[in-house]
Amino acid sequence: MEITESAAPSRLAIRLSFVKPFEARNNVEFSLAPRGAATQVTWTMHGPVPYISKIIHMFVDIDRMVGGDFEAGLASLKAIAEK
Repeated sequence: MEITESAAPSRLAIRLSFVKPFEARNNVEFSLAPRGAATQVTWTMHGPVPYISKIIHMFVDIDRMVGGDFEAGLASLKAIAEK
């Protein structure tokens, strides 16, 4: 994981490299926007999708596979921010 860009207080970009379940390099972005007394955090991940991955995506729900990690990460971020 490498921070590639930071624009406080609204954006953080990270290059994220995976080894398992398959090798991948993706760009992750946290966008923060004020919403009254709270902050809305949007966490996105983008990266190339090679042909073999497109085939895998037909049979495996990638959102379901990593969605729990995104939700847990956002919950952890919320808990830390609210301390």
